[in-house]
Amino acid sequence: MADSGRASTLRELVDALDTAVVGAVVGDPSAVVSSVALVDGAELADGGPAEEKTSAPDVCVHVGVRDDEELAYFAALTGRPASLRPRAVLSKTASPEVHEAARSAGVAFVEVHPRARWDHVFPRVQRMLDRSHRQPTAPADPDLLAADTDLFDLAQSVARNAGGMVSIEDAASRVLAHSPSDETADELRTLSILGREGPRDYLRVLHRWGVYDRLRTGDEVVDVPEHAELGTKRRLVVGIREPADDGETGRTLGSIWLQQGEQPFSPDAADVLRGAAAIAARIIVRTHNAPSTEEMLIQRLFGLHGEGVDVPSLAGALNLPSAGPVAVIGFAASEPGRLGRTGSVLRLHASAFRRDSVTTMLGDRAYVLLPGYSSQQAVAAWARQLVGALEETRSVVLRAAIAGGVARLGDVAAARAEVDRVLDGTADTPPQGRVTTLAESRTAVLLGEILDMVGSRPEMHDPRVDALGEYDDRHGTELRASAAAFLACHGDVRSAAERVRVHPNTLRYRLRRVEQLTGLDLRDPSDRLLLELQLAVRLRHR
Repeated sequence: MADSGRASTLRELVDALDTAVVGAVVGDPSAVVSSVALVDGAELADGGPAEEKTSAPDVCVHVGVRDDEELAYFAALTGRPASLRPRAVLSKTASPEVHEAARSAGVAFVEVHPRARWDHVFPRVQRMLDRSHRQPTAPADPDLLAADTDLFDLAQSVARNAGGMVSIEDAASRVLAHSPSDETADELRTLSILGREGPRDYLRVLHRWGVYDRLRTGDEVVDVPEHAELGTKRRLVVGIREPADDGETGRTLGSIWLQQGEQPFSPDAADVLRGAAAIAARIIVRTHNAPSTEEMLIQRLFGLHGEGVDVPSLAGALNLPSAGPVAVIGFAASEPGRLGRTGSVLRLHASAFRRDSVTTMLGDRAYVLLPGYSSQQAVAAWARQLVGALEETRSVVLRAAIAGGVARLGDVAAARAEVDRVLDGTADTPPQGRVTTLAESRTAVLLGEILDMVGSRPEMHDPRVDALGEYDDRHGTELRASAAAFLACHGDVRSAAERVRVHPNTLRYRLRRVEQLTGLDLRDPSDRLLLELQLAVRLRHR
């Protein structure tokens, strides 16, 4: 939940979200809002969220809520004290009866576009409220581009100075900020702001015209003509590139798109875009390198900075219960770089499962804290459902490790270290074991840690096994593979020979050669154990 001293009005929030995402406000648009919560149908049955039933968030975002659930919810709110009613509800429900029920309950209602993605809308509402909590920026004017601001102010300034409508996107083409739309906005802009992919035919046209290649390889402003058949307007676009200390071109951070409206672009639109790209790069890098105060508190809770925590203060700041058990779940992607693209989805699902959940990202891992869970059964079921859904809908293969029954918040850092051990030790887990615990995967975890320890200490490397590998490399033989198969088959020569696809007599010859080169006796249990361990270390660190 976002909260702070200075608040904005619902009208300001709706205007910032854009007409592509939300419709008109039914109720009082001047309502002051400063906090938001995600609510699903199950939570509505309990009357919606309220902190210890003494207050309610200013804005409730209703995800997957039916008309009948909305009607029952607003009926329950009628007559309730104002402190226990939200000031506004955002929902995809379009029923006039629901709108009237909200009005009767004294709650403003904002209808969200049915195609809008909640994992884009909810973080954007949080971001809008966070912006309103900071000190107001100086009034925008033509000189605003000379100073750093935030991306939404930058987008509006570019729109005023260059003409048209602006979208600022990240490297994955997700909209980070935009200026207000008007009636000339085309379908591509609308879909982008809704968090959906643009028309595939148009994306193919952009690739055919080489637009993305030009954005990746230079800092030119690309003029993209209108495409009447696809219904897209003319655009100017410039890449946002990370500043590089050596003067070389830095990595691509995103792009700024300027769609033409009723009036032509200003004569200096290209210069405005180039200047805005430099400012956007500084803002994106600064934001990436400087997490918010809330994020710093969350990372401190998870022990990601190696600092102790003042549990009562931290619990109060994050709206967490100070007592009672919690569960900690760690997520890792099978492919590097894939988890970052689904971080907002993880946070959204965690918030829907448990409103006071806490989620943070660190590198290619995400960590979720779920208060109130002493049993791992419900948490494991939720994690399996989420992992399966993300693989099916987004082709992202995740693994999850759970530390359940954590007694108190002060133990969260130790629980996070536990799930890291599990994720480190189960990288080759088959699909049915992608959601696990330390107790369920202790063999793989401990064996992996033993192999890593041996691999990191040169004095624990057996030079005899190194000599075996060098012989294989020089002569093109497969003595290591043959020995490994023999050990894996527990000394069964015929089974091992089938594994390496040679005659049993050939395998016997190879094993005698292994003994000659290393001096090891493969009939000795200690020698066999040592050789198997040494071969496993080299395979793991190859």
